[in-house]
Amino acid sequence: MMPLQNSQKSPIRPRWLRIKALRFDIWSLGALLVGGIVLVPMLAVVWIAFHPTENIWPHLLSTVLPRYFTATLRMMLGVGVLSAAMGAGAAWLVVMYRFPGSRILDYALLFPMAIPAYVGAYALVDFLDYAGPLQTALRLSFGWRNARDYWFPEINSEPAAILVLSAALYPYVYLMTRAALREQSGASYEVARSLGLGPWGMFWRLGLPLVRPAIAAGVALTMMETVADFGTVSTFGVQTLTTGVFSTWLNGGNAGGAAQIAGVILSLVLVLLGIEYVSRRNARFHRPSRATRPVTPIQLGGPKAWAAAALCLVPFLLGFVLPTAVMLGHALAKPQMWLAPGLLQAALNTVIVGGIAALLTVSAALFLVYGVRMAGRSLARTVLPLTTLGYAMPGAVLAVGLLVPLAALDHRVADLVLAVTGHDPGLMLTGTAAAIVLAYLVRFFGIAQGAVDSAFGRISPSLPMAARSLGRGVGGTLRDVYLPLMRGSVLTALLLVFVECVKELPATLLLRPFNFNTLATRVYELASLERIGEAAPAALIVTAMGLAAVALLVRATR
Repeated sequence: MMPLQNSQKSPIRPRWLRIKALRFDIWSLGALLVGGIVLVPMLAVVWIAFHPTENIWPHLLSTVLPRYFTATLRMMLGVGVLSAAMGAGAAWLVVMYRFPGSRILDYALLFPMAIPAYVGAYALVDFLDYAGPLQTALRLSFGWRNARDYWFPEINSEPAAILVLSAALYPYVYLMTRAALREQSGASYEVARSLGLGPWGMFWRLGLPLVRPAIAAGVALTMMETVADFGTVSTFGVQTLTTGVFSTWLNGGNAGGAAQIAGVILSLVLVLLGIEYVSRRNARFHRPSRATRPVTPIQLGGPKAWAAAALCLVPFLLGFVLPTAVMLGHALAKPQMWLAPGLLQAALNTVIVGGIAALLTVSAALFLVYGVRMAGRSLARTVLPLTTLGYAMPGAVLAVGLLVPLAALDHRVADLVLAVTGHDPGLMLTGTAAAIVLAYLVRFFGIAQGAVDSAFGRISPSLPMAARSLGRGVGGTLRDVYLPLMRGSVLTALLLVFVECVKELPATLLLRPFNFNTLATRVYELASLERIGEAAPAALIVTAMGLAAVALLVRATR
């Protein structure tokens, strides 16, 4: 009998085990790649800020930075308080009471999400300015001849910017507060009423403590959007940190200084993101049983009913009706502006760039989320939440973090191609719309990931397991099982990302090539030159696209 040989050698793994391990590595590598693409701009901002070509931090600190910082804090505080009052107040009224128009306002209060804040700013200035229809009507009615004959509040001011941003952003607070109120037990409010609590007592002592985490999360989001805003604050002449990035980079030509200001913005956003995370983590509402009755709205009558309707109408009129009416009035007064040179090209550029960005973003989200589910590796699961940080990065910060690394990569690639072929290809990334597409992918990846992840979670695990047992591979299971069941969610994610790309202004302004306009940049350029009539068609197209996304949101929240 021959002795056993090589008994100490490890056994050779079967081929299917080697393929499985390789597949898992591919998914983990893909997750790291996507996560790296999202995180590189943030890391680049930090690197450039600490290693600038020309360090102007002492100059910024002693001159403009305190003014930028305090103005930004005032804007954040003002928008946070006003949007909380409008959003939480409207949510309490439409959930807890019935009054004329309450069922319509329940969804109409979401419509301001369709209009970018900068469009609302242009509309408000056009409507309330000295030459606008309101002051003109006052002068004609009372016989006033000039501004010295009467007092009118200053339009180009910080309070006006706070009002416009609050009217555009309060739906974040409204949506979260409304959902939290509808999750409450109606029995709690019935007990409170039986103990003698009136409407104000129920709101302050019962309703507000229960929905405080939802309000805090919504306010944190409005503050992040306020920090990221450029079009609105520039219209009203408010110098914030974001306008400082533009002036330091474009006017001063100092990318290092812009990165240092962007680093301050990034720090603020991370603080707000932490507040939002803590609020969302603590937003738990426990019901005593499955049979808990929902909140039963109370029917209001008389002056109280009309007062409630008026209070809910104010943010809707200010955030949606006024901007839409002003832009529609200009568009109807000058219908030839629909055929103005550049509008069709701007619309085509918007559709192409936004469409490509939406397809790439949703595809990357599908790959990442599915890969994490298939791989099960702790590394891939760690990367997954980090990829949502891109949505918290303001467009100006993202542009600084992308343009400098892309420009360096562009020059290296061009030098390599020139050395090999003798032909200079020029700038292939920063000289084209590719940089805008990449910025959109990073900025809105969190939206696509959230939609795709929730869609995967709604599919029973038994279906893909059955497909795998019948011989389908990982890719075949995704193609034949998941995608047909997720078609609606994937299309919704595509639309949401596309609409956000259409509305994005700061990143597009900083990263676009020469003579390249989207609808958002066309609105900004024409409105900043006080050519509202020419900007109106582009603004209405952007609004129409935003309404499509709001319609999906309304359908999902019924």
